[in-house]
Amino acid sequence: MAMARPFLLTSRVSTLRRVQIVHSFLFSSVCRRGQPSPPSTSFSLPSESPPAATKVPFAASAHGRTWQDPYHWMRKTADPDFIDHLRRENTYAAGFMVDTEQLQRTLVREMRSRLPAKVSTPPERWGPWLYYQYIPEGKEYPVLCRRSEASDSGFVNKLLCFASGHSERKEQILLDWNEIAEQYGYVHVGACRVSPDHNFIAYTVDVNGSEQFLLRIKDLGDGSIVQRSEVEGVVSLAWARDGRTLFYTVSDENQRPYRVLCTEVYVIDAAYPLDGLDRICKRMPGVQVFVEHHYDSFYILTNAPLSENKESSSVRSYYLITCKVEHIHLPDLQRIIVPSEDVSFHDMDIFNQHLVLSKRLDVEDLNPWYFPVPTDLCSIAPGSNHDFMSSVYRVVLSSPVMPDVIVDYNMSEQTFSIVHQEEIKSADTHEHLVSECSEVKNDKNFIGVERWEDFSSKYYCERKQVISHDGIKVPLTIMYSRNAWKKGESPGLLHGYGAYGEAMDTSWCSDRLSLLDRGWVMAFADVRGGGDSSWHESGTGLTKPNSIHDFLSCASFLIDKGYVHNGQLGATGTSAGGLLVGAAINMKTDLFCAAILKVPFLDVCNSLMDPSLSLTILDYEEFGNPHIEKQFECIRSYSPYDNIPRAACLPSVLVTASYNDSRQTALITLPFSSLPVCWMNTNANMV
Repeated sequence: MAMARPFLLTSRVSTLRRVQIVHSFLFSSVCRRGQPSPPSTSFSLPSESPPAATKVPFAASAHGRTWQDPYHWMRKTADPDFIDHLRRENTYAAGFMVDTEQLQRTLVREMRSRLPAKVSTPPERWGPWLYYQYIPEGKEYPVLCRRSEASDSGFVNKLLCFASGHSERKEQILLDWNEIAEQYGYVHVGACRVSPDHNFIAYTVDVNGSEQFLLRIKDLGDGSIVQRSEVEGVVSLAWARDGRTLFYTVSDENQRPYRVLCTEVYVIDAAYPLDGLDRICKRMPGVQVFVEHHYDSFYILTNAPLSENKESSSVRSYYLITCKVEHIHLPDLQRIIVPSEDVSFHDMDIFNQHLVLSKRLDVEDLNPWYFPVPTDLCSIAPGSNHDFMSSVYRVVLSSPVMPDVIVDYNMSEQTFSIVHQEEIKSADTHEHLVSECSEVKNDKNFIGVERWEDFSSKYYCERKQVISHDGIKVPLTIMYSRNAWKKGESPGLLHGYGAYGEAMDTSWCSDRLSLLDRGWVMAFADVRGGGDSSWHESGTGLTKPNSIHDFLSCASFLIDKGYVHNGQLGATGTSAGGLLVGAAINMKTDLFCAAILKVPFLDVCNSLMDPSLSLTILDYEEFGNPHIEKQFECIRSYSPYDNIPRAACLPSVLVTASYNDSRQTALITLPFSSLPVCWMNTNANMV
């Protein structure tokens, strides 16, 4: 961790190239001609063969094993042959997709037509200011603004009027992403923090797509950038209470945070930031600690062992404890709330008079007097909630069939108000699609209160429990149109991720309507490796194959139960989700007809054996350490690049990657697509 006074940063400019790799592996449409075809199915074969990459003999070895890797040379991404092969891949991809160009234009037009002309967030109060963002008409990026609350008590109404084009707005622009983008051609703002005294804003910016963020500090009094020094690779930041001192962490050349070298938690007196660090608790494997300060006390959310036997359980639920600031070093802290074994807290927010705890529950278990929720599957995400003195807690409600709703909940009065809900228009008529209000659990308790609107009358959303290979139940979310879906005949797309404890994102996305209206089924498999701590841990390291078997079980369920036609199920995954899908299509090549892999993690074994790559060391905890023989054997058993079957008909696959991507570069994806082409060109039985 480092401390700094305000300073300015600049950055390097480089080119970010998008690589599209499309292969109908082994001409899978030809292989599948013996299978039953759904109605109105068409597929055009490419006019030319996929580009074949150069093979260079290379013997890789580990733990007494040796194998050939003819595409190991691709790790030299500056090699002219590598660049040339990327160009040929892009040319082939463009030719392969040429007969879909009209459909692509139609889909883009539909998706754009559903977006509101102006996008703005409701103001959120923090101290004497109301902060908000909006995207100016005709612009691509947002603008962060504020206005003094005292200057106009009717500001919220005026802002809503502005969104309709009926009012002028007087405001202070704090940060305009569009100005940065005009200067550099690209912008991605990472962290953004206003100082506690509201006089400065610190933000990190990536202007070339490298994900190497640079810190800038802007004086909100005169709008100038504070000229002090340059720091690259800033990961996170926080202000001290004086509003003049900034704490930040930085990453090394491989984008790993390296100046905070342990996972222990320390506190700093924000009023006296130069007094040094004070450790909250000792580091312990598998234990996390989240700390909030409330006057003379600390509130701590942790999964530390409750018993003296610290090795009694490797997976622990989170619970809440507290202590006085001066007693932080005492071994016994006061326990406030310890949930039952099957429940774990996920987040905590603290206010002057209220403490908010978040936990995941079934809808049937919710007490609607605490907070009303729609009857359909939904998520509740906290807003920024900067104002410590407020009694209003802002959240965002979202579901697959309900546009996001911003709700303010008055914790003192136990009442809520809908601040904003996005309006969605029909792609054909430009009429508002949302016409019916969603029901609230125990609806009789909310007579006369404001309701949110959803699409549940047009689109159906189900939550199923699918039995996996070992008897474990895997949650599967299924969406389809009530009018367009046909049992046993509809095509489907199964989404998966299953890593880093991240649950599948099933929040509202208007783009899905274009597929749903065409009869598609959209499904989301919450496989092991995602979700809460126990679910995550049961899909990591040596248990990572569970994620793949869960995904395959969900795919089979969609076909067996008639949700999707046998022969028209596709799969898609991004990054670590690409590993999941790639491994799944290797294991059961006949289950999927197509796959979309976005910046996928495919060459798992070779990548984890290369400590120079940015995520390698961090990923040992997630996927395992291949330098340990048992873990190497496990990784090798599912790594997509190492397990492409030779004597099988593979589905058609679209792979996308970025040449300068700092996480999943083209070198991790390109060998995966090159091997089947090599085999196809050398074995006539494969065509």
